[in-house]
Amino acid sequence: MDNRYVIIMAGGVGSRFWPLSRREKPKQFLDILGTGETLLQQTYRRFKSTCPEKNIFVVTSAEHKELVLEQLEIDPSHVLGEPFRRNTAPCIAYGTFRILKENPEAVITVTPADHLIVKEDKFCEDIQSCFEFANKNDALITLGIKPDRPETGYGYIQADQKKPVHGYGNLLKVKTFTEKPDIDLAKVFLESGDFYWNSGIFVWNIKSIITAFEKYLPDTYSVFEEGKKHFGTDLEKNFIGKTYAECRSISIDYGIMEKADNVYVKCTDIGWSDLGTWSSLYEHTSVDKQGNAIVRGDIFSYGNKHNIINIAPGKVAVLQGLEDYIIVDSDDVLLIVKKEEEQNIKQYLEDVKKSTKEKFL
Repeated sequence: MDNRYVIIMAGGVGSRFWPLSRREKPKQFLDILGTGETLLQQTYRRFKSTCPEKNIFVVTSAEHKELVLEQLEIDPSHVLGEPFRRNTAPCIAYGTFRILKENPEAVITVTPADHLIVKEDKFCEDIQSCFEFANKNDALITLGIKPDRPETGYGYIQADQKKPVHGYGNLLKVKTFTEKPDIDLAKVFLESGDFYWNSGIFVWNIKSIITAFEKYLPDTYSVFEEGKKHFGTDLEKNFIGKTYAECRSISIDYGIMEKADNVYVKCTDIGWSDLGTWSSLYEHTSVDKQGNAIVRGDIFSYGNKHNIINIAPGKVAVLQGLEDYIIVDSDDVLLIVKKEEEQNIKQYLEDVKKSTKEKFL
């Protein structure tokens, strides 16, 4: 039996990509890069190179299970539906205990469904190396991305350069985790060379992560442990409904990774982005001579510069004199926002929600 497994976390709502990302079809189910694949499909395909396809599980919102099955050729029993959003720790616990029922010797990679990896061959090499180390050691590994700018939107991991792991290139013990810093601290991190962006991609063996849940999140551990016999049976859905009602919402970073003493970081450069904002998408989209990134749409452009443009199919857009804007048309909603103001999109969405009774969410 091949012990390599993957848990793809596909439960996000992608509100910062509204109005393209909607409640009924969040960004992980969209071809947001214009490649012919949705972000979920890209992630699934990428991991087929690192483990058996039959060992891939997807954890998503219960209301999006059918979307997953439409987009992936996957065993329906490997699509795990969450009844409520409870952040990453319960999500990972669900996937882990489901895999435990199948293989108590599993070594697991956990990944978000909506991240961009440009250097896929390098990524697969790093994951295989982490699989090998995690299989032999009591270790919780996270992928750390070499920063190329003082970014304030990511969490950081400080690597202990004095404690490299022999035989595993760029695998180091973790010294500290730091939440999103201000710009001055981000510049210090970049200059030091000891800090890496926290990618949110993890590798560990199943015994190590279950032990970590028991030690650091005993409440989460206990509710899943009590019903572990139900996983993979007809009773699983009802059990998960009750379990999630009891689970508190907490991230795996805050709940376990920042507290554990057996955390390692694989320092790498894989062309990674979490694609968290329209501006991050701009950085990974080809642009015309005026610096406009046209993701989708039939555009007539006159004197426009450095915009990101996404227009619904079947429409023609005539744009003149815009610079550094986000222009997104999704049939029933048109969004035009200055790039520098995009952090306010969530608030705009809340205003629309209050005024229209969730019609355009």
